[in-house]
Parts: sequence; structure tokens; C-alpha cells
Amino acid sequence: MKLGIAVNDINTELADYTTAHFAMEATNLGHQVWYINVSNFIYDPDENVHAHACSVPNSEHNKHFRSTATYLNALRGKTVKKERITIENLDVLLLRNDPAEDVIERPWARLAGINFGRLAMRHDVIVLNDPNGLAQAVNKMYLQYFPEQVRPRTLISRNRDDIKHFIKEQGGFAVLKPLAGSGGRNVFLIDPHEKANTNQIIDAVFQEGYLIAQEYLPEAAKGDTRLFLMNGKPLQSKGHYAAIRRVRETEDGDMRSNMTAGAVARKAYVTDSMLRLAEIVRPKLIQDGMFFVGMDIVGEKLMEINVFSPGGIDSTSQIEGVNFSREVIHSLEHKVDAMRRYHRPFDNVELATL
Repeated sequence: MKLGIAVNDINTELADYTTAHFAMEATNLGHQVWYINVSNFIYDPDENVHAHACSVPNSEHNKHFRSTATYLNALRGKTVKKERITIENLDVLLLRNDPAEDVIERPWARLAGINFGRLAMRHDVIVLNDPNGLAQAVNKMYLQYFPEQVRPRTLISRNRDDIKHFIKEQGGFAVLKPLAGSGGRNVFLIDPHEKANTNQIIDAVFQEGYLIAQEYLPEAAKGDTRLFLMNGKPLQSKGHYAAIRRVRETEDGDMRSNMTAGAVARKAYVTDSMLRLAEIVRPKLIQDGMFFVGMDIVGEKLMEINVFSPGGIDSTSQIEGVNFSREVIHSLEHKVDAMRRYHRPFDNVELATL
């Protein structure tokens, strides 16, 4: 299998990123893996999509890597393979770049993966998650397409009075965050005891565009649970669910549960309620061709659905003692095999959750 992985920037990839674990696992299983910066795609006059890409040396000979740190060092080392590849020669293109990371510094890069991914689909490359589905989910408004029963009460606005009225309706408590944000950046809890800071917080979020005001769920103080779904269903391996409990180490008033905001991973206990949430959102995820996503759950509600490069697969693999990345790569192999057996292209959305 020839696998391309689109990322924001190879130089900012970290060893604990889920992307690195997918890439290393695929390499160790004998597949050719190419990393592609979203700035390195090319549409040529021949109407084909190309890219300047990097691959670890000798990956075609199934060199075995024991750690993602070693893998990334090889990817950035002097012996790294650098080629101008033809995207149509790939079997699978994984879109693992996060558009929210490019909102401020590189707004032109936000949709690059989606747009070039669409072109790649014309040449029967399997592109995951489906670019057209991702286009709908390019910001947090995507959650509003799911049934009201699974999500907290929400206001999306740039009107200060509307936002303050919503906060008042919620008894003075609300979570404010940017519509296009990620990783816990500029996420604030408003409470009735700190009214004086509300205007300042609203102004800070306004710097990134539209603001989301969300009902505050008290259970959030205890952290949240990220449950990974693959092919529209909870990801499992050897009877273990791919899920982590994300909790804060300190009681400093920071209500964010993102790993990038200092939360730590603990063992998660997947409840029937969580599985019901997964079943409720499944039809929409399948319709949109969402191969691999992360559901962030607090209490009985879904706080977010992460469809762009959801992270944490390494933590849940360590905690559960199973290799979830291998299950993901095996699923990609299955999709490629299906394309080859039938000698005809399937619709990309069909393949995404096959």
C-alpha cells in the first residue's frame, strides 16, 4: 500500500501525535508512507496532482521502528527520501492537517488539504476523511448538524449583547470559545463571580472571528472522555475500546480537558450512554465519509466531534495495552483490497466507512 499523509508542517509534528503512530505502524507493516506538507501540493498543467513529499529511508524494505521519536528523526534526517510524487499513484491519502492551526498565521493553508484531496479523488485515490465531508466540518458549527439531544445549548454570534443575554439565561455560567479554534486555545469559563472579565474575554475570542457560547456542564470539572470511532463505529481491539479519560492535574480553575492544554490521560470506562451517543451520530458520520473521528463526551452530552486529526491514540493504546494504530492501518488495507478486487472505483464516501 502507498500511503500519503498530509500534515500542517512536518517540522512541527511531535512523537506523541496520532499521525506519527499511524505512519510508523504503516511503515513497520511494510507500506510506503509519504509525509506531505499542505504547502507542498501541486496541480500541474497535465491536470494531475503532485506533491513534494518525504519518506523515511528504506521504508520500502520494511525497516522496523521502535519509537515514533526515532521515526520522526529519520523523517527529518539527512538520509530522508525527498521526491516529487504523483498523488494519483497513492492508494490512500490521509488528511491529517488541522485547519484551525492555520487560521491566524496561514489562512491560505486551511483548505489546501480539502481542495487537493478532492482533485486526488478524481484519480481513484481513497481520501480520508472524505474532503467534501470535511468541508462541512471546517469549524465547530459541524456539531449543530447533529440531533439536539446529543449536544449542549449553543449560541454562535459576534454580537456582544446576544452573548451576554445567553450567559444570563444560563444562570451566569457559560463556556466561550472561537468557532474555528482547536487544542483548547482561547476557551474560557464564564461564571457569575467574575462578571468584570466578561467583556475582555469576549474581545479575546472575537479576535479569531465568530464566538461559540455553550451551556456549561458541571461534569466538565471532572474532565471528559474521548471515544474514537472508525468506520462509524467505536474503535475496538481485542475487546478494548479506544477511549481515554482526560482530566486536569490541578484545580486552578482551568476547565479545559485538552491534552495540549495540560490535561492528562486516564483509563476511560465506556458506558452504555456513550455508546448510545455514538449510535446517534453514526448515520451523519457515514453520510459525510468520516473514517476516523474523536467524540469528546461530558456527562450525557457531546461537546465536540473532532474530524480533523483527532489525537490521543497513543495514550489509549498504552493505557489499554493494545495497538489501536494497527487496527486503523488494517482498515486502510481492507479498503485498498476492496478497490483492487472489484476492478472499479467505489465512491469515496462508501469506502470511507467500509
